[in-house]
Amino acid sequence: MSNVKYTESHEWFSVEGDEVTVGITDFAQSQLGDVVFVELPEEGAELAAGDEVAVIESVKAAGDISLPFAATVVAVNGALPDEPELVNSDPMGEGWFMRVRPQNPAELEALLSADAYAALVDGE
Repeated sequence: MSNVKYTESHEWFSVEGDEVTVGITDFAQSQLGDVVFVELPEEGAELAAGDEVAVIESVKAAGDISLPFAATVVAVNGALPDEPELVNSDPMGEGWFMRVRPQNPAELEALLSADAYAALVDGE
């Protein structure tokens, strides 16, 4: 069983212990085109469910990443401000955005499974 969950807005969440790594999917980065700027939250930031937690700008558009659960930011990907193209080249690896510690890990169960996300993308 995969430890990665997804949202309908194309964010992914990889659960490892009590921390969750956050990024955008390959589908999302392909829709954005070349990412030229990423703004990340501060480590230690307390985030409420639904908060916009990061800003992404590409040659085509700008967008936000929202967090569907309340959490504390425990780390951010310090490489992204200088190398935003990592989001395009490795969106679910080196292009991760932040690691957070959810206030209520049970809320992650409401997110999409890999199969449900694949079905969503196939329909778009």
